[in-house]
Amino acid sequence: MRVLITGASGSGTTTLARALSGPLGSIAVDADDYYWLPTDPPYRQKRAPDVRLRMILVAVDAAPNAVVSGSVVGWGAEIEDSFDLIVFLYLDAAIRIERLRAREIEVLGSADPEFLDWAAAYDEGPPSGRSLAKHRAWLAERSCPVLRLEGDLSVEERARRVLDAVARLATGATS
Repeated sequence: MRVLITGASGSGTTTLARALSGPLGSIAVDADDYYWLPTDPPYRQKRAPDVRLRMILVAVDAAPNAVVSGSVVGWGAEIEDSFDLIVFLYLDAAIRIERLRAREIEVLGSADPEFLDWAAAYDEGPPSGRSLAKHRAWLAERSCPVLRLEGDLSVEERARRVLDAVARLATGATS
């Protein structure tokens, strides 16, 4: 079973993937770990697209089950079309930005205003990177089921809904 948890930055994709890895007996893989080169400070240099695709495929192919968090839009059909279930998280921008601000301060010591501005533009569509419109268009092209979870649900509630969807897939149920 291969599951993708995707959505805007700060929507909780990584947290949910980690919460699901135990119950699903899977590894948790964060797309950002393959998208960005390790730098200090982090998130300054992108990996070459062919390298990141190869690296993430090696990681997920090495495990019988994987939960991938983040966005893999535009990475290539080999990863984009390899999921049994995609979970799309949508969360109000104000909540996402506050989460991102707190995370940036905790991890990096300060919050980058440029990054927060970019993340805040998700709903309307920033000039580059993730946007709600890009995600919706990409999701519409997928052949696997897509579970949409909207609002500030607890991690436990989100995980329960995903596990219910996985159970339905395993039994062949459609609703």
